[in-house]
Amino acid sequence: MSFAEREEIAILKAKGCGIREIARQTNRLPSTISRELRRNAATRTDSSGYRAINAQWHADRRAKRPKVAKLTANGTLREYVQDRLSGQITRPDGTAVPGPTVRFKGRRHGPRQDRRWGKAWSPEQISNRLRVDFPDDETMRISHEAIYQALFIHGRGALRRELVACLRTGRALRVPRARTQGRGKKFVTPEVMISERPAEAEDRAVPGHWEGDLIIGLNKSAIGTLVERTSRFTMLLHLPPMEGHGTIEPTKNGPALAGHGAEAVRDAIASSFSSLPEQLRRSLTWDQGAELAQHVNLRIDTGLAIYFCDPHSPWQRGTNENTNGLLRQYFPKGTDLTRHAPDDLAAVAAALNGRPRKTLEWKTPAEALELLLQSA
Repeated sequence: MSFAEREEIAILKAKGCGIREIARQTNRLPSTISRELRRNAATRTDSSGYRAINAQWHADRRAKRPKVAKLTANGTLREYVQDRLSGQITRPDGTAVPGPTVRFKGRRHGPRQDRRWGKAWSPEQISNRLRVDFPDDETMRISHEAIYQALFIHGRGALRRELVACLRTGRALRVPRARTQGRGKKFVTPEVMISERPAEAEDRAVPGHWEGDLIIGLNKSAIGTLVERTSRFTMLLHLPPMEGHGTIEPTKNGPALAGHGAEAVRDAIASSFSSLPEQLRRSLTWDQGAELAQHVNLRIDTGLAIYFCDPHSPWQRGTNENTNGLLRQYFPKGTDLTRHAPDDLAAVAAALNGRPRKTLEWKTPAEALELLLQSA
């Protein structure tokens, strides 16, 4: 706003015009006029309430740059943000998991490679969780955009540039991304299609309905993922290669030596669900992958009702698709997933279940699941 406009506002206000009348005559929004009168009012010694010269002085004072970034001035806030963004993840027993050693090259594109492991909370999660962890401390507040600017804009300081590798995509620039779709299989019968799934699973009103899939790595390595629809609680399935993988020539209709064949996936799912209470074992929704071809036996072993998505419709199990995207930060495409031991998978699952979620009103999946079990 120019000084001439502020003079006109001061004259109209002295005449007794209201905010909307001033806005019409100055061709400004009423909210702009209201903000100008509130923020740039004259000092207490001036009875007129608003003078153009005082308003211009206030505006010039606020416009001075550079300003000290909040993360630079507040060390406690900076340590909180850095710990949630890049802090070390731990196994369930509390021991640290360093993950792979990755050198930051500052490149946006390049060959697929290992990603740095960390707690990897998103800036939005960090920003909103501050209100939960520090409800009475107004100094512990920062917007997610301020965190992004501290990472991406040179000169903002406080956060090291290489910490962009701890963001979900790991990109050096903020750009959109694309996803692909899968294929359908023939072994699925109409009675196990997702259209037959009960309504309670669709509206997430009742816990115990799960979504599952595999994430595939180098040399046909794989990790199974299971996500509970209500709490977003995640479990990971360890699928090691079978004996002879890579050395024995595969035979048609023979066992899947890569470790994620139908039998291996069935046994891994059954083992994971055996430790859950009965109210958390209601149904499992999968895509039409051949790894769940033994779904009938799985239903007999666990009591789970199995349902399959329509062909080319991964959005029908969107909770699991989103979780798989989060897991790619720890298990990037094009890397060998067989090197990760069961304890490593448990550590990553614990890190994921310890992140606050916007859809859970910034509770963590572990907290949400505990509340569901207590209410049950």
